[in-house]
Amino acid sequence: MLQFEESGPAVTGDWASGATALRAYRAWVGLYGTASPAVVIRLIEEVGGRRHVLRAWTAQGEVETLPGHGGRKGLGSDR
Repeated sequence: MLQFEESGPAVTGDWASGATALRAYRAWVGLYGTASPAVVIRLIEEVGGRRHVLRAWTAQGEVETLPGHGGRKGLGSDR
């Protein structure tokens, strides 16, 4: 999910492969991540109708949320 504003309209994509989804997420960060400080890019996994944010990128950096742990890990410049 790519948003140019936190609660603005979103560009989304669906991928069956986690590797493909991660490549798309990284490409979006590269293309749009510095477009505006308001840009938010999220990699979301949906299983059984439940959504879980795996990674989120903002101007403050990237955060990874480990599935099933509820914990968030700051990734700093590892984008």
